[in-house]
Amino acid sequence: MPTLRLVFLGSDAIALPLLECLARSASSGLAGEGKTVVEVVGLFTQPDRPVGRGQKITANAIKAWAIAHGLPVFQPEKVTEDVRQQLAALNADIALVMAYGHILKDDFIATPRLGTLNLHTSILPKYRGASPIQTAIANGERETGVTLMRVVRKLDAGPLADVERVSIDRLDTARDVEAKLSAACVPLLARTLPKLAAGELTFVSQDEAQATFCRKLVKEDGALDFAAPAAVLAARINGLYPWPACSLEIDGQVVKIGQAEASAEASVSAAGTVVSADTSGLNMATGQGTLRLLKLQRTGGKMLPTADFLRGFSVATGTQLSSVPMKSLVAKEPFKRLLIR
Repeated sequence: MPTLRLVFLGSDAIALPLLECLARSASSGLAGEGKTVVEVVGLFTQPDRPVGRGQKITANAIKAWAIAHGLPVFQPEKVTEDVRQQLAALNADIALVMAYGHILKDDFIATPRLGTLNLHTSILPKYRGASPIQTAIANGERETGVTLMRVVRKLDAGPLADVERVSIDRLDTARDVEAKLSAACVPLLARTLPKLAAGELTFVSQDEAQATFCRKLVKEDGALDFAAPAAVLAARINGLYPWPACSLEIDGQVVKIGQAEASAEASVSAAGTVVSADTSGLNMATGQGTLRLLKLQRTGGKMLPTADFLRGFSVATGTQLSSVPMKSLVAKEPFKRLLIR
């Protein structure tokens, strides 16, 4: 069986299923044409960081996986020439990147024999940038995917090899879709890595005219403008959960929203008015239709179905909640900066 020496660069647990798949390949071959053996020979990931309320220095899931599998781990703060030489010493055929968190220079990209590939969690050329999962959901998409592409210095603009598509269901949050995309990496690599090893994997240039861009999310993106249609608000709420998460202020308390849906049912109340709060959810008037909040969480509490939440947190019908302008999450050009007012 042909063997492909692979170095992985990533810092997020979304890559764990694909790493497990590659680890199995080392003994049994990667499912697909040619039964290619993929040998993971090293991993690059972010340095250990403070985590949680106690800010304890903690290794990320990728480092933990590498240590458990006895693989060399590199954790540079910056990708310098010394780091490139570390990559070169691994004698890799290919480098595979997914959610790494560092910008790679041309000489680093070209160091492996077959170059460097990236797994990007959107159907490119849509949603290039930092938050493709959240932005696709918040923008009302009903499908997304993982795209395998060559890495180039321009943001997510490299030629494309293949894509594995997944559905975005009506109540899916970013957490739900991330899990689907994580699993989707496995069949995608099973199709493409054997072709790469055989020199048969083809790449197609992206249509730049169709490109859209998303940005790094900030806490302020959780604001809601109830003058917007209910469908827009529900998509944004689901797309931004679990982080930064949309929230309300009710009687001076911040209430986080975990899931929402839109109803076409019209209301005569002003946008932002609570029209009912019962077992069906907390229902709010919007600029078009009714927004039903399905899961809520008070500060220090657990995320609960709204019916359970309302047993310990009373919300009166007719309560008027304030609206805050919502910043755009997507654009036709890369975001250079975000101004929060």
